[in-house]
Amino acid sequence: MLISRAIAEGMADGSVTVAYRRWDRPRVRPGSTQRTVAGVVRFDSVEEVDPATLTEEDAARAGVRSLAELLRLLGRRDGAHVYRMRVCLAGADPRIALRQQDELSDDDRKAVDERLDRWDAARAGPWTREILRLIADRPGVRAPDLAASLGRETLPFKRDVRKLKELGLTHSLEVGYEISPRGRAYLR
Repeated sequence: MLISRAIAEGMADGSVTVAYRRWDRPRVRPGSTQRTVAGVVRFDSVEEVDPATLTEEDAARAGVRSLAELLRLLGRRDGAHVYRMRVCLAGADPRIALRQQDELSDDDRKAVDERLDRWDAARAGPWTREILRLIADRPGVRAPDLAASLGRETLPFKRDVRKLKELGLTHSLEVGYEISPRGRAYLR
């Protein structure tokens, strides 16, 4: 589920307590979580609602300016049913603390090596460390430009960078990426 920065920040500060989506079936479950730019959001409940019963207060609790705007947003989405999810902040994104580690123990280094080796072995050749070095050498460069420098398509390249981000080795900038302190410690 896509959650904009403004809505995620509202969820984090408690001003946004519900989200609405039009889907054929629920895409989240009660108790599930999702990482956002403002932290980890938990979905406390998921229930189908009749859009005709929504109010201005519902729109405000969803971080939307008006009921008309909420209904317009719901009308732009595909799906037969409207679902209301009660949401709250579950905590900070654990990747943030992970990527701030500027020293790696031998066990940490071994775990990263094993994961990168597995990802490399799953392909025709190594790619993980090449991308790490590329990002280290060219911080803030757009993903399409980085991908092109390796002769790769942008979307698969971005998926690979997200894998490295999951290990706390990189993080996204407004434009491009940067090696995290943990990533620099790994590359030493």
